Amino acid sequence: MTTKIYHGKLTAATLAKAISTRFSDEDLIANYTKSENQYIVRIASRAHAQSGGKTAIGVVLQQLEDGVAVKIGKQDWIGIAASLGISALSVRRNPLSLLGRLDDIAQDIENLTLDDRLWTLIDEVASTMNASQRLSEKLRRNKCEFCGTANPVGTPRCIACGAPQGDNQPVTCLKCGFLMTEADLECTNCGAKLK
Repeated sequence: MTTKIYHGKLTAATLAKAISTRFSDEDLIANYTKSENQYIVRIASRAHAQSGGKTAIGVVLQQLEDGVAVKIGKQDWIGIAASLGISALSVRRNPLSLLGRLDDIAQDIENLTLDDRLWTLIDEVASTMNASQRLSEKLRRNKCEFCGTANPVGTPRCIACGAPQGDNQPVTCLKCGFLMTEADLECTNCGAKLK
């Protein structure tokens, strides 16, 4: 599962509603369920879709103290592959049959980009709600290297032991929002290079 963390005034409920609204059309159906502090959204082909092969994908939206963790599962693409295979066999037997399969091929190609379209929507909603992968000011704290106490950002000395704080600043991965230290060369969540 691919995971991204959005910090800010974004809720899992808002994202669940946006996803289910955007991905419910004549070919796809999206619905969500709530379980404790998370929403689970399932997007799948309708039982009697007019074109294309069957597909499904799941999204888990976990409410955090200051944002939402988004996990998108692996897409079920076997039905899409089967539909594209049928189109290829039809064209091989009779090249003119391609005209009758254009809707199926177009829907299959659109379904193959389902996870990219999901991330685009989630990024749009997060941007609208002023949320991002950057750590919010509410959660930014420096950990004292001497006593381990969390100090507000910009505090020159530790509030517990008085030790100088220096350049000890929290950072997040710009790709997924995971909390890192400045010493890390790559994100432990998504593997992106930090420097």
